[in-house]
Amino acid sequence: MDYHFSEIEKKWQQRWREDKTYSASNDSKDPKYYVLDMFPYPSGAGLHVGHPLGYIASDIYARFKRHKGFNVLHPMGYDAFGLPAEQYAIQTGQHPAITTEQNIARYREQLDKIGFSFDWDRQVKTCDPEYYRWTQWIFIQLFDSWYDRSQDQARPIKDLIEYFEKNGSQGIRAACSEVMDFSAEEWNAMDEIRQSEVLLNYRLAYRSESMVNWCPELGTVLANDEVKDGVSERGGYPVVQKKMMQWSLRISAYAQRLLDGLERIDWTESLKESQRNWIGRSEGASIHFAIKDHDDQIEVFSTRPDTIFGATFMVLAPEHELVRAITTPEQRDSVEKYIDQTSRRSERDRMADTKTVTGVFTGAYAKHPFSGKDIPIWIADYVLAGYGTGAVMAVPGHDSRDHAFAQNFGLPIVEVVAGGNVQEEAFEAKEGEMVNSDFLNGMQVKEAIAETIRRMEEMGIGTGRINYRLRDAVFGRQRYWGEPIPIWYDGKGIPHPVKEENLPVILPEVDKYLPTEDGEPPLARAVDWNYNGFERETTTMPGWAGSSWYFLRYMDPHNEKEFVSRKAEEYWKNVDLYIGGSEHATGHLLYARFWQKFFFDRGWVTMDEPFQKLINQGMIQGMSAFAHRKKGSNTFISYHLVGDQETTPIHVDVSMVHNDQLDLEAFKAWREEFGKAEFITDNGVVHVSREVEKMSKSKFNVVTPDAVIEEHGADALRMYEMFLGPIEQSKPWNTQGLSGVTGFLRKFWRLSHREGDFIVSDEVPNEKELKALHTCIKKVNEDMKNFSFNTSVSAFMICTNELTDLKCNKRSIIEPLVILLSPFAPHMAEELWEKLGHLDSVTRQPYPTHEEKHLVESTKNYPVSFNGKVRFQIALPADMGKEDVEASVMADERTAKYLDGKQIRKVIVVPGRIVNIVIG
Repeated sequence: MDYHFSEIEKKWQQRWREDKTYSASNDSKDPKYYVLDMFPYPSGAGLHVGHPLGYIASDIYARFKRHKGFNVLHPMGYDAFGLPAEQYAIQTGQHPAITTEQNIARYREQLDKIGFSFDWDRQVKTCDPEYYRWTQWIFIQLFDSWYDRSQDQARPIKDLIEYFEKNGSQGIRAACSEVMDFSAEEWNAMDEIRQSEVLLNYRLAYRSESMVNWCPELGTVLANDEVKDGVSERGGYPVVQKKMMQWSLRISAYAQRLLDGLERIDWTESLKESQRNWIGRSEGASIHFAIKDHDDQIEVFSTRPDTIFGATFMVLAPEHELVRAITTPEQRDSVEKYIDQTSRRSERDRMADTKTVTGVFTGAYAKHPFSGKDIPIWIADYVLAGYGTGAVMAVPGHDSRDHAFAQNFGLPIVEVVAGGNVQEEAFEAKEGEMVNSDFLNGMQVKEAIAETIRRMEEMGIGTGRINYRLRDAVFGRQRYWGEPIPIWYDGKGIPHPVKEENLPVILPEVDKYLPTEDGEPPLARAVDWNYNGFERETTTMPGWAGSSWYFLRYMDPHNEKEFVSRKAEEYWKNVDLYIGGSEHATGHLLYARFWQKFFFDRGWVTMDEPFQKLINQGMIQGMSAFAHRKKGSNTFISYHLVGDQETTPIHVDVSMVHNDQLDLEAFKAWREEFGKAEFITDNGVVHVSREVEKMSKSKFNVVTPDAVIEEHGADALRMYEMFLGPIEQSKPWNTQGLSGVTGFLRKFWRLSHREGDFIVSDEVPNEKELKALHTCIKKVNEDMKNFSFNTSVSAFMICTNELTDLKCNKRSIIEPLVILLSPFAPHMAEELWEKLGHLDSVTRQPYPTHEEKHLVESTKNYPVSFNGKVRFQIALPADMGKEDVEASVMADERTAKYLDGKQIRKVIVVPGRIVNIVIG
């Protein structure tokens, strides 16, 4: 019987579905292991061969853990809300739900073909009302919670209200937008509107005026990671900075815990460092600068308060709330133009641009807190409103950006830490002696920092504090295709959460998926969509809302009473292995950790970190193909003949290329202009050049898993993707390389087949066969621990070649090899296991472990030398003693030949290595 992979794979995929082979139990007595893939967004393009890389790796490990006796949870679902489906709806009028379901069906079809061991009974979709009911419930819990810094945890908002009623704000240590000061009497005297405003200052989900990335063309707010070079990542539309009333989540309250938690999880150091940098913890001081002729003050945070005597000007973010209030009439036009200009740049672009120096003087001055000197106040786009206080005391002598600004605008530069030439460049050393600094002169930097903070606190002009770069997460989106935020507004405009029994708030039908003519979000178009006659919130949740907790729903997906039961969560606890892309380092991974810690605080989960071990898979890159068109003509030249001729490389669809040769008929039919082209061939062939690029439709280098599976089979695809290289590294796809893996699978199949018949011997294996088997078992088990799946594939190939050479088809060798191969090539393994006479699935058979005795060398080849020159080798038992080795060598007839009657002076035996006979 030949290896008919297509029939075999369809057979076992159907069997797995019917038998629910990969169903995980919440009541198992086996130890648990939770393997998770990052939530995929189902795009209309479907999967290309790069997408399954992480899924295949996680599937291999999930199968391995089942073999090891674990109850494995390996689920899959869809991050189904998002902007692409909404944009398609805007263009076509088709409801995003229809597009999304079509895309999900396409994804499911492709995933099934690859043979993943997903427990599909646990599938979740974020756009399913039964799922987003609980996302809305979570938002309500955030709205009804505050963060108590004295207990370092979130607590119900009712506890805060009770505290205010008895004590006012006195003694409260809470995460908040601004520090408030009121007595119990003042709180109790506040009307309902004012109390609501005060509570929003403390709630973990709150509504306030925020600076956002606004994309007029898309009619929505975008997250920082959705904006690149001042335009939207999707569509390339201009994005401007704009102040809007927005719902936000107070993730900043968890900044230190998010940092501390990184020390307790098994992530790569580079990934941890990405989160540390994003959170941005810094120690320093909050300093207040009075403004000349104004009652307001400017607060700055500085990690180097010791350099305060080097502050020669101040810089505010263009969006700073005081800019317009302090700008003089003479400077107003310049300031307004600059604010407008800055609004067209994203914060990310402003942070990244370290070369461009721009700014405008406001005409206002601040008072130096110690010297009392006037300090000019400027605005510049290198200062951001959302970072720190949106203001800096500029110390050009010791900060490179301040230095560039001072040089550009002719502002004073003063040295306050000795050791550099500050007129030439900033001296940014963190050690040195203070100079030109009044009471700090002669001190070292560390001592000066402490003394500056002591003096500021004594004078009431500043305090020592810890600051974080992490900002609260803007949560509202002016979009249609997302979870409605479960808030309604009474006649006074006070926000209230929807009652739990009224969840989910179903996404309403609208006539268009665009903002209204008044600029309101698309949900404002809904007819008769209110809450008991009151206005509903019309913004929707961001795409990351549903993906911030989906791993918990997988534990208990059909629970109608809780988002996850205590029993299920106590069993599964958290994700043991999470595999996905590094692009989510400061988005999804940060938000999911934040939500998990919130759940932990409120007592709904037992673990405060969701993902124990995380692996970032690399990218499979496309191998683009280029046809070379002679410049100024419609003539294509075979790449081998180009030489010094000037040509324009044209991307060619890789499906038209085989062995670097262009399918001319397909190419001519591809586009009308190519049908009229002339071709300079190399013996009738047009060769293309190749280049590694990102796999994308625009580069025509996309290879779909469907095409690979149809030609080579799913097991070949799985093993080839692993064979390409370490899971963490990016590597180019080369379809031609599949032939090696395909050949291996056929060779493995032939170990138990002779002339089309399944033939397995029950003979006892010999030492060479056992050594080949146990060498492979040892290597694969070691590789599994290290996730080195590429070298496992090599080990399988080596073992199969050795057994083929030995003509081995013995049951006691084939059976453990089939189990060993099962995680990598599950379809073939199941088929062979059945042929070996087993009625149960190979899936849960104990994974083979090697026996060291079969790896010990039974014989040793000794080189035999005469006066240091090797003359022959002799094979002797590896454990033979020194005297016996000498006796065996002396008894060998070749020894007599080389002695040639000469006298032996000495025989040197190094056990296990050499024999040297000294003759004279």
